[in-house]
Amino acid sequence: MTKFRTPISKVRGLGSARSGAHHWWHQRITAVVNLFLVLWFAASVMTLAGADYATIIWWVRDPIVSVLLVLLIGSLFYHFRLGVQIVIEDYVHDEGTKKISLLALTFATLALALAGILSVLKISFGG
Repeated sequence: MTKFRTPISKVRGLGSARSGAHHWWHQRITAVVNLFLVLWFAASVMTLAGADYATIIWWVRDPIVSVLLVLLIGSLFYHFRLGVQIVIEDYVHDEGTKKISLLALTFATLALALAGILSVLKISFGG
């Protein structure tokens, strides 16, 4: 006896089943946040062109600037991690190499983001 199955019934239950939507939304949200933060940062840097070291330190110590810089660093590194994760998942086929690459990516982006955030906080609190 031959079973007649529609194409959708053959693939139902296969695939990511909503697990990719979470990642997709985070990437879009960080892209929009980064757009505004990078525009703010670029405009700020242009207004500080030619400023001396003391002026830059004074600028970073402003609480609003410090918070925006921390948000910028965190959002940029998170967005970067999400994008590179997709590349690794799509193009690294060996499961062991893929897991090690994703682990290394997570630790590297976390370490770099923390270094940047701690630098801003050190300047901000007068260290």
